[in-house]
Amino acid sequence: MLRLWALAQRPPNCLRYCRAVHSTAAAGALQVESAQKPGQAESPPKWTPNSIRTGLIARKRGMTALWNDQGVRLPVTVLQLENCQVTANIRTVRRNHTEYHAVQLAASDRPAKTTTKQMHGHFRKAGVPPKRIVKEFPITPDAHVPVGTTLSAIHFVPGQYVDVIADSIGKGFQGGMKRWGFKGLRASHGVSISHRSSGSTGGHQDPGRVWPGKKMAGRMGGGRITTQNLAVVRVDTGLNLIFVRGNVPGIDNAHVLVRDAKKKMTALSSANQAKGLYEKVLPKGVDDLPFPAGTVELAQTLPTIIEAPAYRRSPFIPPE
Repeated sequence: MLRLWALAQRPPNCLRYCRAVHSTAAAGALQVESAQKPGQAESPPKWTPNSIRTGLIARKRGMTALWNDQGVRLPVTVLQLENCQVTANIRTVRRNHTEYHAVQLAASDRPAKTTTKQMHGHFRKAGVPPKRIVKEFPITPDAHVPVGTTLSAIHFVPGQYVDVIADSIGKGFQGGMKRWGFKGLRASHGVSISHRSSGSTGGHQDPGRVWPGKKMAGRMGGGRITTQNLAVVRVDTGLNLIFVRGNVPGIDNAHVLVRDAKKKMTALSSANQAKGLYEKVLPKGVDDLPFPAGTVELAQTLPTIIEAPAYRRSPFIPPE
């Protein structure tokens, strides 16, 4: 925790994302390998609100707090990338003649002696060292990334929203009060030792049974969960850190999957694109995203620390 606090208190030599920075990011984004006719110039891929980019595999390092320029305290979770690289591009044609496109990523280097021979061949073909975790992210056909590309924390823009997927902390078998928030029975006369009981679970003669899906005691946590619409507060390209506002599922040092928020970007893109309302999809002041992905080469052309603009949430703060 002391290390996380020290990282959060680095000198404010950071610059915020602006239109000029994003135009540089768009120009320096890695191009997708595509077949071009002789004499035809390659045009860099352009992000659109209908584009679905690949996500990232990160490690949850813990929680800390940041303070913006208005003195507002922001609880954040620190996510760190560990040599996250592309190992394959997947294209599958379904029976209904639709196509499935995905980018396969691998992260966290591991010793060669603990890797199976099958995975050794897979990583050798991709030209990357052995990894501990391999996951794939569904994308649109225009968002493929060349194999062997190393991704950076600059893939996500400070100010945008992301979804984080991980296995939640398991809490074992729990009762209805802890698992579902039931208030329990009266803690007074007449209830005896059933103060924390869930109470009635089924009807009498009609329906005469317990309805499927009834909230009852059982195993709590330990499953795959998605926390949606978390704001990216800061990005540190030097240490490959992503500061996300709020809490993230999973234990410390666990692997988590981070992707663009579906409800904030993808779900609203079809309606907003026709109207030209890109501010409904991207943060204010941002015209573009690193497309098809934010790479380490792109991170070298940008400041080390990039912060999101402060949001005025208090009515007592006077306008500028």
